[in-house]
Amino acid sequence: MNLLAAYGFAVLIGIALLFQTALLFGAPWGHLTMGGAHQGVLPIAMRRVVAVSMLLLVFLALVVLTRANVVFPDLLGVARVLIWFVVAYCGLGVGLHIITPSYWERVLWLPHVVGLLSCSLLVALG
Repeated sequence: MNLLAAYGFAVLIGIALLFQTALLFGAPWGHLTMGGAHQGVLPIAMRRVVAVSMLLLVFLALVVLTRANVVFPDLLGVARVLIWFVVAYCGLGVGLHIITPSYWERVLWLPHVVGLLSCSLLVALG
């Protein structure tokens, strides 16, 4: 179950990364992210935020995959601690997606972050 949850987390992160890559390169989906504050193409400043977010998502995926002993076995001890940061981050994401004023963000991304939280918690407890 631990391994399946880790791969599930990685797939969900991959989907988010594809979406964010599209935003970074000018997809007109601003209403689907960041509280729906920007219609159409995100301004350059917000695209920089997307780029930083993408790096964070890659880091989260590596922590989960390391904790599940898929990659970087020498860092398993560190991953046992950092996995709780991932769980907390995903939990915060669930809360923020519950209260977002953006209907579409709630519909599209709330189930996604619930999946991330569930997978990361399974890996943390595994």
